[in-house]
Amino acid sequence: MEGSRTVERNSHIHALKGRHPGLTPVRVIVGSFLAVILVGTLLLLLPFSTTDGHIPAVDALFTATSATCVTGLIVFDTYTKFTWFGQLVILLLIQVGGLGLVTLTSFFSVALRRRAAFKSMKLASESISTSSMADAGRLLVFVIKLAFSFEGIGAVLLALFFVPQFGIQGLWISIFLAVSAFCNAGFDVLGFFGEYASLVPYAANWYVLTIIMVLIISGGLGFLVWNDVGNWLHTRHMSMHSKVVLLFTGMLLLLGTVGLLILEWSNPATMGDMPLHEKILSSMFQSVSARTAGFNSVDLASLTMMSKYLMIFLMFVGAAPGGTGGGVKVTTIGVLAVTVFSVACGREDPVIFGRRINKKTVYRSITIILLSLVVVGVATLTIFFDGDMHSAEIDCMFEAVSAYATVGLSVGVTAVMNPLAKLITILTMFIGRVGPVSLMISLARQANENCRREVLPEANISVG
Repeated sequence: MEGSRTVERNSHIHALKGRHPGLTPVRVIVGSFLAVILVGTLLLLLPFSTTDGHIPAVDALFTATSATCVTGLIVFDTYTKFTWFGQLVILLLIQVGGLGLVTLTSFFSVALRRRAAFKSMKLASESISTSSMADAGRLLVFVIKLAFSFEGIGAVLLALFFVPQFGIQGLWISIFLAVSAFCNAGFDVLGFFGEYASLVPYAANWYVLTIIMVLIISGGLGFLVWNDVGNWLHTRHMSMHSKVVLLFTGMLLLLGTVGLLILEWSNPATMGDMPLHEKILSSMFQSVSARTAGFNSVDLASLTMMSKYLMIFLMFVGAAPGGTGGGVKVTTIGVLAVTVFSVACGREDPVIFGRRINKKTVYRSITIILLSLVVVGVATLTIFFDGDMHSAEIDCMFEAVSAYATVGLSVGVTAVMNPLAKLITILTMFIGRVGPVSLMISLARQANENCRREVLPEANISVG
């Protein structure tokens, strides 16, 4: 039976390749993102999408890209600039962008049995023990149910707070924030408190910020981790991937919380005047949000320089593979950290939880990080040297990393960008979301399959 399934699946794949030789999962994913961004841009350009009936084309493109790539960087305040229709367009772009990449990569990976890998979650083979194409549909249903369940529950809980305050508008605020938080987008419609207010008015509200944090973490962990957690309740077995994600996610959240608490303890512009419990809440929230969400409860432009560097690191790391967040991914940093520790201990191979990490995984992790640094470096320099902007280097780097890691946190640079800087940031957001770094590795592996099998003599080179 299994053999017949394999033959049937392979014949289907070969037939698909025969009819569409240029159609690959990578091209479909990139093309679909471009199509969604284009449609979103055109919709935002409509006169009834904005309160004043006009928005420059580059700003409409910027907003559509930021929403589709679930980044959250904005050149206009969402509430004051866009009408209800425009806000609805942005919300739909967030929902499609947050789930689109996950569902598409999952479907193609299961259907074509490609090792598209940690970019879309190395796929269901580790979490769902099956090779049947019929499970691709079940996988998609699971993702959608999980997302809508979290978003629905989050919206209801937020509505209990916002509806008594704002009436029917409170319901819209609750839905918008729930979707934006789970998709790690960082958009909000709280501009009636003041432009770019984000969640600063609720910096002392444990109820609101806790719900937002739970939604952010839930979306950032990835659907395969949640599937694995569900299976663990019955089998007491958890995949290595999920163990690494949960371990390093917890470590990074703790690092960010403690670090920000210490660094901002006496800063009067951020947390200095807060009581202890509010300092802990704000530190925890910003640590969670920096992992690709983009909400802020304090004025980020007023952070100390060391806090900005810490936030840059947290943003660069990002969320887990297969989730709604961005960054180089927590597993990538985890593999690198374990490798460094193993080398320092004199081990031949990196080991975690009693398992040896494959060398190819180590090579991929190092390559992803280095290429990501190149992209961020180019974006930082372009933003810094563009036109009449007079932003500090650290602020330009903060904005570039925020764009590449699809975080959306801003220290004010985006609002004063020139058209060239906006276009570079748009490209950076797109690159960070579709992940050509991982795709380049994947394509190179396919193109050089024969080279990989070559047996060559070793070369000894002194390093360090």
